[in-house]
Amino acid sequence: MPIFTTALDDDGVAIIAWDLPGRSMNVLTDEGIADLEAAFDAALADPAVKGIILTSAKPDFAGGMDLNLLARMKENAGDDPARGLFDGVMGLHRVLRKIERAGMDPKTRKGGKPVAWASPGTSAGIGTEIGLACHRRFVADNPKAKIGLPEILIGIFPGAGGTTRFSRMVGAMAAAPVLLEGKMLAPKAALGAGLIDEIAPPAELVQNAKDWVLSAQPADIVKPWDAKGYKMPGGAPYSAAGFMTFVGASAMVHGKTQGVYPAAKAMLSAIYEGALVDFDTALRIEARWFTSVLMNPSSSAMIRSLFLNKQALEKGASRPAEPDQTVRKLGILGAGMMGGGIAYVAALAGIDVVLIDRDQAAADRGRAHVEAILDEGVKRRKTTPEKKAEVLARVTATPDYAALAGCDLMVEAVFEDPAVKAEATRRAEQYLPAEAIFATNTSTLPIAELAKASRAPDQFIGIHFFSPVDRMALVEIIRGPRTGARAVAKALDFVRQIRKTPIVVNDARFFYANRCIIPYMNEGVRMVGEGIAPALIENAAKQLGFPVGPLQLTDEISIDLGVKIAKATHAAMGDAYPDAAADGVLFTLADLGRLGRKAGSGFYAYDEKGRRQGLWPGLATHWPVAAEQPELIEVQRRLAMVQALEAVRALEEGVLTDIREGDVGAILGWGFMPWSGGPFGWLDILGAARAVEICDALAAAHGPRFAAPALLRELAAEGVGFYARFLPAAAA
Repeated sequence: MPIFTTALDDDGVAIIAWDLPGRSMNVLTDEGIADLEAAFDAALADPAVKGIILTSAKPDFAGGMDLNLLARMKENAGDDPARGLFDGVMGLHRVLRKIERAGMDPKTRKGGKPVAWASPGTSAGIGTEIGLACHRRFVADNPKAKIGLPEILIGIFPGAGGTTRFSRMVGAMAAAPVLLEGKMLAPKAALGAGLIDEIAPPAELVQNAKDWVLSAQPADIVKPWDAKGYKMPGGAPYSAAGFMTFVGASAMVHGKTQGVYPAAKAMLSAIYEGALVDFDTALRIEARWFTSVLMNPSSSAMIRSLFLNKQALEKGASRPAEPDQTVRKLGILGAGMMGGGIAYVAALAGIDVVLIDRDQAAADRGRAHVEAILDEGVKRRKTTPEKKAEVLARVTATPDYAALAGCDLMVEAVFEDPAVKAEATRRAEQYLPAEAIFATNTSTLPIAELAKASRAPDQFIGIHFFSPVDRMALVEIIRGPRTGARAVAKALDFVRQIRKTPIVVNDARFFYANRCIIPYMNEGVRMVGEGIAPALIENAAKQLGFPVGPLQLTDEISIDLGVKIAKATHAAMGDAYPDAAADGVLFTLADLGRLGRKAGSGFYAYDEKGRRQGLWPGLATHWPVAAEQPELIEVQRRLAMVQALEAVRALEEGVLTDIREGDVGAILGWGFMPWSGGPFGWLDILGAARAVEICDALAAAHGPRFAAPALLRELAAEGVGFYARFLPAAAA
């Protein structure tokens, strides 16, 4: 069955429609490339065809490229994977260049057929790059449509000509935000950015494209870079204006990436070098830089974790073989910011929600939180007043537990106290159907203990949402010792419904995410106590790619919560407690009333609106900065390794059962160096033997918390990595 089908209308316009069989969204495959080229070859060769419209038979144009295609290019090349990638990418360039030239004489630039791109909905990555090769781009005025080039978010850049074409269309400086941030833009924003040419009513999309095709003049289909006298917007690199443009673009790239993302630097190099030569040579340069990025272990790790592994988890890689557990009616106990956030994402997904709190006023505050998020969406034109009303109508706020009748999933989000949660569980279960699954939203409390209050421990599970719920992509599902398969399936199906990414872990203190986050914060706090400059600590973390430094993160989470966790953990672990050195700093700040951002003071100073004003100068009074400071790499290794080792221990102890969940969870949950692919990806990039060497040095200098786990030493002795051992098919 063809992937691209052609229909010739009575006016001589060939409409080529993309419709990948068996998929809800088009993605470009090996077969698709060949089929696309064959469809255009036939249309360009047919004298009855006056022009071409490229569109989609699906609601959206394309979701991007099948990234397994890139892996196959490497595999098929045997001992020379770089050559296989380069040749494969150049083959794609050839097809898109054929669309762009559209049969015209290369010397006279005449005789070509106009090609319009008509996207009915979303177009990402290669879909948009194909559109950029067409002569005019139309997008339907579809509120769900998003247009963009998001490749940078998974460790690559638009390498099918998108980088070169777009930068030559609008200039390096104007192209940089679109290419560097990878944002998917609504049609109006895409029009403003220069990605598209026209927005059309959905019912008139193809007709508008056809009208243009039939009226296009020969000059309309010659791309600027193929015309005589082309000059790059903003100036070529060695012009006065171009020099400033590229200096600014370089600063923008470094500011946003801190120099740790190879794809961003490679992309800017491709733009810079390509701007010095003709267009076809520029495409070869782009292909070489793209190949270089694909051969970089960082990019391979990002693709694996942020695309392949993430996609596998969202499709149910960890789901037990249970019947469909789609949630029809959700009960939420606790209408604070967490409960309100859960209510919002559930109602947005079409689920009826009962939001319960101690009295009507408290319940109403939770519903008001839902409304506030929707109001912000309306303000930013991400939703409509009609959609807001529809979502809000699904949320019932009440203090009446009897309203839980008919709920098939209950999420308890009350205060993080075992006694409070136990009472809430017992009271809610009086009204819930016998088969309902009960989930507790907790970040630290053991599920085994909380389940004791339940009438059916096999139907009791942990679901740890990250705050703010409406913006955080990860949900950590915690399987207690008596949690049954149906409860796990229910939790996973719910997370799928609300369009978030799940990881499933087994019950243990702090589960997985907090188990790794807390040592990161404590290591930073400990360094303050050691006299290491706070600015060095924070910037060392940011230059590794962490979104925030450990001190800022401690402020955000709150220092008094850190004190509470420290005391509880110390009481539970006794002499084995590893973080006494950090406690002195935390406890002192708490005694000073510096409780973090919520209090307007912590490691950082804040203005009256809660905006950070820099690190608090008083830190040096309490913990003087040492005259001799450690090397940057030493600080970075401490901050990164203290987390990675906890991930390894979680795998050793069976808290983690799938390294994909460990890597995806770390990146989405707390921003663990996305360029590395996650803690296991990072250790594989280092190599187990090198990681053990670093651990031994850190342990000798800073203590046993850096001792290499037995599993890491075992892998080092065998000369293999985590992915080679635990997930061989994804090790490349």
